Amino acid sequence: MHFLLPLLLILHATAALAQIDPAHCRYALGMEDGRIKDDDITASSQWHETTGAQYARLNREDGDGAWCPEGQLEASDSQFLQVDLRRLTFLTVVATQGRYARNGIEFARAYSLNYSRDGVIWKSWRDRLGNMVMEGNKNAYEPIINDLHPPVVTRWVRLIPLTELSTVCMRAELYGCPWEDGLISYSAPEGQLMTAPGFPVVSLNDSTYDGAHERRRLFGGLGQLTDGVTGLDDFLVTRQYHVWPGYDYLGWRNDSLGGAGHVEMEFVFDRQRNFTSMKVHSNNMFARGVKIFSSVSCWFKTRLVADWEAEPAVFNTVLDDRNPSSRYVTVPLDRRAAMSLRCRFDFADMWMMFSEISFQSDSMLAVTPPSDSDGSTVTATPATNPSASDAPDDGKTPVLIGCLVTIILLLVIIIFLILWCQYVCKVLEKAPRRILGEEVRVRLSSCSDTIILQTPPVPPRSGHAPAGTFNSSVFPPPPGPAQTDPHYERVFLLDPQYQNPAALRNKLPELSQSAEASACGGGYAEPDITQCTPHQCFHSNAPHYAETDIVRLQGVTGSNMYAVPALTVDSLTRKDISASEFPRQQLIFREKLGEGQFGEVHLCEAEGLTEFLGEGSPLPDRDGRAVLVAVKQLRADATSQARNDFLKEIKIMSRLNDPNIIRLLCVCVTSDPLCMVTEYMENGDLNMFLSQREMESTLTHANNIPSVSLSDLLHMSVQISSGMKYLASLNFVHRDLATRNCLLDRRLTIKIADFGMSRNLYSSDYYRIQGRAVLPIRWMAWESILLGKFTTASDVWAFGVTLWEIFTLCKEQPYSLLTDEQVIANTGEFFRNQGRQVFLYAPPLCPPSLFELMMRCWRRDIPDRPTFEGLYQALRPHVNQ
Repeated sequence: MHFLLPLLLILHATAALAQIDPAHCRYALGMEDGRIKDDDITASSQWHETTGAQYARLNREDGDGAWCPEGQLEASDSQFLQVDLRRLTFLTVVATQGRYARNGIEFARAYSLNYSRDGVIWKSWRDRLGNMVMEGNKNAYEPIINDLHPPVVTRWVRLIPLTELSTVCMRAELYGCPWEDGLISYSAPEGQLMTAPGFPVVSLNDSTYDGAHERRRLFGGLGQLTDGVTGLDDFLVTRQYHVWPGYDYLGWRNDSLGGAGHVEMEFVFDRQRNFTSMKVHSNNMFARGVKIFSSVSCWFKTRLVADWEAEPAVFNTVLDDRNPSSRYVTVPLDRRAAMSLRCRFDFADMWMMFSEISFQSDSMLAVTPPSDSDGSTVTATPATNPSASDAPDDGKTPVLIGCLVTIILLLVIIIFLILWCQYVCKVLEKAPRRILGEEVRVRLSSCSDTIILQTPPVPPRSGHAPAGTFNSSVFPPPPGPAQTDPHYERVFLLDPQYQNPAALRNKLPELSQSAEASACGGGYAEPDITQCTPHQCFHSNAPHYAETDIVRLQGVTGSNMYAVPALTVDSLTRKDISASEFPRQQLIFREKLGEGQFGEVHLCEAEGLTEFLGEGSPLPDRDGRAVLVAVKQLRADATSQARNDFLKEIKIMSRLNDPNIIRLLCVCVTSDPLCMVTEYMENGDLNMFLSQREMESTLTHANNIPSVSLSDLLHMSVQISSGMKYLASLNFVHRDLATRNCLLDRRLTIKIADFGMSRNLYSSDYYRIQGRAVLPIRWMAWESILLGKFTTASDVWAFGVTLWEIFTLCKEQPYSLLTDEQVIANTGEFFRNQGRQVFLYAPPLCPPSLFELMMRCWRRDIPDRPTFEGLYQALRPHVNQ
């Protein structure tokens, strides 16, 4: 174990190099499983020794089952439960639970949260609109989970129950991840207002800053520059918080800072670090006078009371007047040792705007891992630094040298393994289906895989929470570097109001001998396409395109381009393209929708497009407004293969003509960069549209809440089935059918598209297979995941999942309680067909007959699934009811 310590520290330091992401930093911190010790859980008071703070552990029944403060709470009380996390932590989620008792039900219906980084100064958490009160529990057994928007950096946390003259009890779990950045505060000038005739007032202040505001300067706190949320290319547009324009950015005007021509910021850290680089996310919307900084100079201070070193690190940027996209600028810091930095950012234009700043420091020898199970702590000794007067000199130099030599040897071994893996991956890329099958086979045979079955909560009979309630231990350790700490478990939530249903935990069984024998009549534990044909394994009479028979273009923008028979592509290799050349100067950039390896997707206005297309134009009447289009553009550094694929994509798209399929309108291919221009619907994609609406009711009408009716949902379903029926008639396989790939116009007309994969907004819907394929596994048929087999029948499976999305109003991701690995493991249960597979539950809004249709789409055997023609005919009568 001592030999592995340096390797663990290296992996831990490597993980710290990544920009923190609140969507993935959601690991249980140890209240439930006991990693947070009793001594670290305190409270303002306790009702009895058996309801002390140490019993406030989620889903645990120790003592009398929860922490209960003394007496009945009144509105003026500020009783609290306090947790010491023992290290700076990026806190993203809080879960609370009440308890049952003989004299009644005791839980907090609301609570607030205070936090502290030093144990002295306490700050009150507020959401992005300034609200301090968080939703509490509705019953005594079901946990309520609250996402912190914004998340906070803290070590100490206080939960303060809020109630009216009643007895409350509380259990809790905290979620997040270590704050490896080490930044404890930054200081900067206050953000400013941007005003311009014809534009809304843009407030560029740091609205979540938790430090002091004095003399138009921020100091002593953290805020939006460390919340893990990057601003969009257009600073007028915010992510999803219903706030004001410019919210995501902290920005300054050049001439409002006394003519200094620069912005000076100071950063203070928890300890001395060796800094390798600083990453600054900057806006570059130069058309509005905003650019990244032209240069930056950083001074260093080894201790808080020391003087600034005279020699700064200076970095000059390369300004970009062509691409208005926001971007990270990485500033090298030359491995300088410091505890605080002062950086001066020089203006390149009228405005400068930042949305995130993070630091990468060489913390291999400064990491303090969490305590072992026996309470001891493993601490690595810092490297000797000439600039640090408190460097150790205790005669342990030989030990330090031995550790350094060990680390260097391990680094050499790791570099060799990485190079060897890259070589092997290049060789194996020629057989991606075989690789995918092998990877899945390893996952399916893992004894640690679990599945989660959704069951309704069971009312408890006594003073104990019911079996089957939420248990964070059903979530396995995350992949990647985080696995170095096997205690970490991640909870995935899609909505701040999401409430976990009760969950049970079952082990995935290994394949039995009988299952192995029945698979293909041989001794193969998992499907193996090298040993059995699709007909042998699946008894399928449906047409199947083998790998050599099908052309599958993953579009240059990262989109999941339609898979089509090779014969069809051969017939499209003629030079003619049935789409007209459009003057590219008439395309006005509005927003970048997404990007891939060799291309980007932009939202643009097309001036004069209706007149250009002439009579019979597929565009609806725009009432004189500009025409919005989606423009796929090939990058200048694209390979010749990507260029050929792009032209093939144009040829295929130009042949598609259906009211429910996105249309190719025109192209720009006479000069670089190559562009294709397609329709874009003003209501955006179906996923975003539905997730922002509720079911139509008298309440939604009375309060003017955006809503949809059951008839609307059925109409959408029929349109999608109609569009897919058209593709199926051409033997086209979509491979990525989902609500994110369905666009809507203002009349709720749906058109099926294909660039959802390129959008960062939906990156969590895709699973990356070790850097090669990117797969929407939660929508994929089991044979597509296990065998790489994509047919119209696998599109039918995805259509069933899309229907499920529609009738849940896209409030939840499919299989939201399963990790990606568990979703893949579940496909093994479909293959084994022993009744252990997990299906999506019936949405409450969904008519029983429609859910039965979904279940038919998810049948194990391909011939048993309906065709799109059959689905269309089955759905159409529902609309007329």
